[in-house]
Amino acid sequence: MSVTRVTSAKIALSTASVYPERTPDAFELASRLGYDGVEIMVGADPVSQDIDVLERLSDHYGLPILAIHAPCLLVTQRVWGKDPWAKLQRAQQAAERVGARTVVVHPPFRWQRDYAREFEIGLARMREETDVVFAVENMFPLRARGNEMIPYSPDWNPIDYDFPQVTLDLSHTAVSGSDAMEMVGKLGDRLAHLHLADGVGIANKDEHLVPGRGNQPCGPVLERLAGNGYDGLVVLEINTRKAAGRTERIDDLAEALAFARLHLAAPAKPGTAGTAGSGTGSAKAGSSGPGA
Repeated sequence: MSVTRVTSAKIALSTASVYPERTPDAFELASRLGYDGVEIMVGADPVSQDIDVLERLSDHYGLPILAIHAPCLLVTQRVWGKDPWAKLQRAQQAAERVGARTVVVHPPFRWQRDYAREFEIGLARMREETDVVFAVENMFPLRARGNEMIPYSPDWNPIDYDFPQVTLDLSHTAVSGSDAMEMVGKLGDRLAHLHLADGVGIANKDEHLVPGRGNQPCGPVLERLAGNGYDGLVVLEINTRKAAGRTERIDDLAEALAFARLHLAAPAKPGTAGTAGSGTGSAKAGSSGPGA
């Protein structure tokens, strides 16, 4: 007998998913395709950094900003200044202003020694000052010639650390060779945010494929979350930069949204709710993804 799944999870589009198009295009496409909102990847695009403009875009398209991804990437080290705490404070202020629930943050890089040393304590202090959720994202180690290097501190994997809220990225689980279903189980209620994408596990290649085109258990993860009454955000963070044109990009974004809606609404299959599985569809080659 099937079990009806009930979830209040909303499905958002990361603005990174439309690159090389820009932030306003993400709002337009998310609205056209029927996404519930957007996650702003704060990056080099000046619009992504300008809260006034973002509010106008949100109002124009009638589309809420549901999350802010702080500028944590190597390529955004100078966005919103060099001080990582100032970046998080600005992301918090942006989230509060636009009504976003979540700020996505990466673990510190190892060379950010002072920031890394105070990261857990500092986040705890910030949580006391706001209702915004700071969800620390799983990353991945780098591998070369049989050696492994971890560029993050305390680790690329936040699961075993004292972070009350975590972002799980399914492209990153592919790169790290992690068991995504096991991570979902270990996280439990700490899983506050999901970056939905796929990958085939190529070393150091963060693919961010359309879900169903890699070997990650994208469908089973969504079904398990739905069965558990997950009320966090599901964000499609896929790589469309190699799309042949806008039509193919739109098709990819529509396919990703349909995949998410299908599996969030799927009936439970006896004996599969707590087990790992693979995404549907065959692997499709992709370039390095947003890395976020």
